Amino acid sequence: MNGVYTIAGLLAEYTQGLRPRDVVARLRAALRADDPAWILRCDDAFVDAQLARLERHAPAELPLYGVPFAVKDNIDVQGLPTTAACPAYAYTAGVNASCVQRLLDAGAVLLGKTNLDQFATGLVGTRSPYGAVPNSFDPRYVSGGSSSGSASVVARGLVAFALGTDTAGSGRVPAGFNNIVGCKPTPGLVGARGVVPACATLDTVSVFALTAADAARVLALIEGGDEANVVAPAPPGPAAFPPALRVGVPQSPDLDGSLGYVAAFAQQLERITQLGAAIVPLDTAVLHDIAALLYDGPWVAERYVVVRDLLERQPDALDPIVRRVIAHARGIDAAKAFEGRYRLGALARQANALWERVDVLMLPTAPTLPTLAAVAEEPLLRNSELGRFTNFVNLLGWSALALPAAITPRGQPFGVTFVAPGGHDAALLRLGAQWQALLDLPLGAHLAPALPHELQPAAMPRCEPTVPIAVVGAHLEGQPLHGQLVERRARCVARTRTAPSYRLHALPDTTPPKPGLARVADREGHAIEVEVYEMPAQHVGSFLALIPPPLGLGSIELEDGRWVKGFICEPHALRGARDISAFGGWRGYLRSIA
Repeated sequence: MNGVYTIAGLLAEYTQGLRPRDVVARLRAALRADDPAWILRCDDAFVDAQLARLERHAPAELPLYGVPFAVKDNIDVQGLPTTAACPAYAYTAGVNASCVQRLLDAGAVLLGKTNLDQFATGLVGTRSPYGAVPNSFDPRYVSGGSSSGSASVVARGLVAFALGTDTAGSGRVPAGFNNIVGCKPTPGLVGARGVVPACATLDTVSVFALTAADAARVLALIEGGDEANVVAPAPPGPAAFPPALRVGVPQSPDLDGSLGYVAAFAQQLERITQLGAAIVPLDTAVLHDIAALLYDGPWVAERYVVVRDLLERQPDALDPIVRRVIAHARGIDAAKAFEGRYRLGALARQANALWERVDVLMLPTAPTLPTLAAVAEEPLLRNSELGRFTNFVNLLGWSALALPAAITPRGQPFGVTFVAPGGHDAALLRLGAQWQALLDLPLGAHLAPALPHELQPAAMPRCEPTVPIAVVGAHLEGQPLHGQLVERRARCVARTRTAPSYRLHALPDTTPPKPGLARVADREGHAIEVEVYEMPAQHVGSFLALIPPPLGLGSIELEDGRWVKGFICEPHALRGARDISAFGGWRGYLRSIA
């Protein structure tokens, strides 16, 4: 049953008569008691109660009807213990985390809570008393952390998606190591109530899924902050990146050639050009300087705030490496905290200047993939290496999406991460869906390939409001005034024609030359070539101010019956103007006089 692993595939099967009880029973039968990816598997009564509520609805009534999922065990589920991978810290949650509640309300079925690096402190997936989570492709290697268990159960098809958290890369590194999607939203976009913080000013709930389309569907349901968020998210950005995409890549990524990562990243540089992108090599030293602040700077004190009482009262309750990392905060005073903030502010100005040159960054998700033995031998060094391309993102308030990219000749996954300014979550997920359509990879750890419909986003998180505007002359792509659209981040969404009830005229004495469009009676007009652009609503006013008389913005009917805003002309200006309707559009007319 191909598609049963993805949300899109499951929902399609349910409409054909598949029962959630059957799916859940099969998946639960595959849950091994000795699987370190799980801290808790929901018991029969808990699962049956969810299924009973679900059976009062039809599949079409709930957006995640019968979709099995898991949550990282630093996220609260009512009636279940939250351990943060520390038994001495555990408590029974009185209410669901806001993100969990929204998923349950949408019809998703929780199967369990997953393992993590204790208190979400680590990128390796080994710092847990519940065991190290092995890589789903090769158990000699790490799974990545801290959301190790969530990534593992998604990669192996035990659930359709899972929630993790991400402060320094915990929602991206495990995705890259297990050939799945890791969506790290803009900080503050998802509610923080019911989530044990690592660094409250940086954390975000993340989504693991097999496809970007599935991740988009989940994020669209859980987005929206709550009273526990200590930072406000950036305003929603565009629905998509510009067609002429500028992709920044590191000049010197310094990847592990022995694993095949150098060749794998070079292949991805070729692949991104298939989407019409231009590659822009960048000096990313400023990003690495910012990354160093996360553990060498004062932000480790935020971790100390969470576990201070336990650390001082019962230090042996903490994993030795986690204790060592967090105890470093004892030497950080208020002066150092402010120095760190000032240092970040200076570096952030340099980092944000990169967006003047590129639209998105494409980075290796991680520079190497260590073995469990290597981490055991040098736990701090091996862990710190993995954050080179992830640690800085939340410090800057940016958004990121980790995606599968290749399977190396050694049989190990290699992933890339697209990074964008805060608020660009929808644009990243749309780009991710386009990216996955180019891949020839199995889903997860050798699961079935995705069917085409499973890669198409059915829902997206919020983006900035836009206004569709049809252009007919000097603003068409390649024409003199097209730059006015580019400057306002307008995105072409259609090349089409008007309804056959318009006439086009070449206006005399205009610079640059422009046409005038006018609606006429039925049977007297022509269908005229237009391009339709989505323009951010905030820029429509400045665009309108550039339009000279006798032109203006009005409403235009397209050949499919839709009405959009577009260029129209005052009738008096058309008297004596040459009627060029027979050419079908401005470009046809220009060709005729060339």
